[in-house]
Amino acid sequence: MKKVPFVTKEQVEEMIKLYPTPFHLYDEKGIRETARNLYKAFSWNEGFKEYFAVKATPTPAILKILHEEGCGVDCSSMAELVMAKRCGFSEGEIMFSSNDTPLEEFTYANEIGGIINLDDVTHVKGLQEACKTVPETVCCRYNPGGVFELGNTIMDNPGDAKYGMTKEQMIEAYKELKELGAKEFGIHAFLASNTVTNDYYPRLAKILFELAVELKKETGVHIGFINLSGGIGVPYTPDKEPNDIFAIGEGVRKVYEEILIPEGMGDIKIYTELGRYMLAPNGGLITKAIHEKHTHKEYVGVDACAANLMRPAMYGAYHHITVLGKEDAACDHKYDIVGSLCENNDKFAIDRMLPEIEKGDLLFIHDTGAHGFSMGYNYNGKLRSAEILLQEDGTTRMIRRAETLEDYFATLEGYDF
Repeated sequence: MKKVPFVTKEQVEEMIKLYPTPFHLYDEKGIRETARNLYKAFSWNEGFKEYFAVKATPTPAILKILHEEGCGVDCSSMAELVMAKRCGFSEGEIMFSSNDTPLEEFTYANEIGGIINLDDVTHVKGLQEACKTVPETVCCRYNPGGVFELGNTIMDNPGDAKYGMTKEQMIEAYKELKELGAKEFGIHAFLASNTVTNDYYPRLAKILFELAVELKKETGVHIGFINLSGGIGVPYTPDKEPNDIFAIGEGVRKVYEEILIPEGMGDIKIYTELGRYMLAPNGGLITKAIHEKHTHKEYVGVDACAANLMRPAMYGAYHHITVLGKEDAACDHKYDIVGSLCENNDKFAIDRMLPEIEKGDLLFIHDTGAHGFSMGYNYNGKLRSAEILLQEDGTTRMIRRAETLEDYFATLEGYDF
């Protein structure tokens, strides 16, 4: 499958007159279409809701687009909770899935109407302490242990992951929460990351639906929703086919009807917590070739670096690269595409076959809309880049300005810069 950017060279040339490279670019039309298709795929489930994983793209303009499409948000920190509140998300639209959680974050999540997802059985007492009264609706995160075959190196196998409770702990937590006044219960699990298969959600759903039946029998609680979390991935490499969200939704429906309906549990709502699937293909990093080096290898230096996109340096992740304006040219040159950090892993591509690249060429690095800008950092004094939204009408809008040196020095005390 050929990867095609959602912008042309001509469009980007107009953009860089206003916004210096590098910058992250998002496609509003693609974001909205992705959200609408997700809701269509799960329209069979009354009460279905997507809680977008804020950690993937913590940008208010993006969150507001998703809110307009009916999505809630999943938060994992105080800052994300505050952002959700300020972006207009209200009671029932916020999930709080945290681990190793400071009690004040439970307090605030409860104050703004967030649904709290407990990561550990000991958090039951912490929740009671933080909120004084246990919320009527509460969720617990399950970890079955063992190995889950559909995962990859981004997410550890469940048995090695720090998240979630054992089945026995789930039973204990439900009983204790029920005694403390909780009335509506949810189940959550995240077993694999970036799966490019239509089988992951149905397989996860079977595990969680069977668990729901067992928990109801053991504890007598009412299970109101099951959160399938994230894990539906995107094809970063051009040789893979994208997931079919309609086939995934149908697969979950079949398991729902096989397991839950016969047990009289057909009122359970299905929630998702997608980040990468919703945003990754709808974002790209725009960077310019500024240097070439001919030593033991052929290098092309660009004005972006791992501080703008950490994934390739962090775990060797592949991101496809298009040289804008040379989409149909032969890929007959082998390059390492590198940034300027004082780290040898600051490489967007290694031994990548691409068209001949000249200084000044514009590169579109694909699939950076999730876990791209959000994982940025300031090593070597690098400044975070701007975020630009390509709107549905074809115009652009800056939705986050680039950092300045004044921003970089702003937190220093006792020094005049």
